Amino acid sequence: MALSVRDFEAAARATLDPVYADFIAGGARDEITVRANEAAFGELQLLPRVLRGNAVRSLDITLFGGRASMPVLLSPTAFHKLVDPEGEVATARAAAAAGAIMVVSMASTVAVGEIAEAARRACEGADPPPLWFQLYLQPDREITEALVRRATDAGCAALVVTVDSAVLGAGERNRRNGFHDLPPGLRCENLVDLRDGENGHVRQILMSAEFTWEHVDWLRGITDLPILLKGVLHPDDARLAVRHGVDGLVLSNHGGRQLDTVPATLELLPEIAAAVEGRVPVVLDGGVRRGTDVVKALALGASAVGIGRPVMWALADSGEKGVRRLLELLREELDDTLALCGASGVADLTPELVRFPSWGPRSGRVVP
Repeated sequence: MALSVRDFEAAARATLDPVYADFIAGGARDEITVRANEAAFGELQLLPRVLRGNAVRSLDITLFGGRASMPVLLSPTAFHKLVDPEGEVATARAAAAAGAIMVVSMASTVAVGEIAEAARRACEGADPPPLWFQLYLQPDREITEALVRRATDAGCAALVVTVDSAVLGAGERNRRNGFHDLPPGLRCENLVDLRDGENGHVRQILMSAEFTWEHVDWLRGITDLPILLKGVLHPDDARLAVRHGVDGLVLSNHGGRQLDTVPATLELLPEIAAAVEGRVPVVLDGGVRRGTDVVKALALGASAVGIGRPVMWALADSGEKGVRRLLELLREELDDTLALCGASGVADLTPELVRFPSWGPRSGRVVP
């Protein structure tokens, strides 16, 4: 049985096709940002309080009116059927049972409606946790509208719009392995029959460098769902997002899979949090592997964190059971860390609990 998040990767690699393992693990170019995301958490220290009398901790959060059991959500990851026959259905059941928000990938190998139904069934009559949908804006606005309708009809509670992909990231592992598409028998189900009469036609996700803030305004005009932008890294873009009516940000560098050598998301978090000034929630993903990582991110201003690769490793290791165990581990570690930090819940986490020792107190590092 896995005792830590990293145990799932080791177990999965023992049986997984190495090409698929590279797809999960790999990043762009030299994978500098992939490594930096995890390393940043190790550089940040916790400075706990004591004798606070907090026998029970509250881990629940509410985002856009939807309640989740803990501030850990499942970031969008593609192609779950590559590693488990049930694919995203297994993932959704595990997330629902844990009370965790799942962000459905636009490139999922199960349709969003089927994923939503699986989550509802897993909750046995109770309300499932929110399901969000990842969206890549498409040059053909009719296709984007069709995707938004599909997510809305499935009951998704928010749109997570990925904006860091003007072109496809240069994943050199995939290029060396010749892995460019799903094997026969699998397809991106959300991209099927997006226009009347297409009869099973699967559209490709088109990357485009033409998109501007005007396209965000247009999207805001066609849906009432909350819109989060995923991939905003510059504080000026965070301010622009707020001015354009965006409801939230996912502070993400795409797990290091797009532009290599960008900073770790944890390093950017204080600047992004300062830029939005609490006007919208910020979800951080990239490198989260421990409950201590969750606490550090929340202390620096994140409302929640997302996990990506760990979900894929857990699913590859033991399917739905693996993802359930992954979320149980993170919940246990988070509760344990809160107790040891003297916190009664996530609302108690403030910047005073963390230190940047390698930079020193007057290093110029931005801390709110």
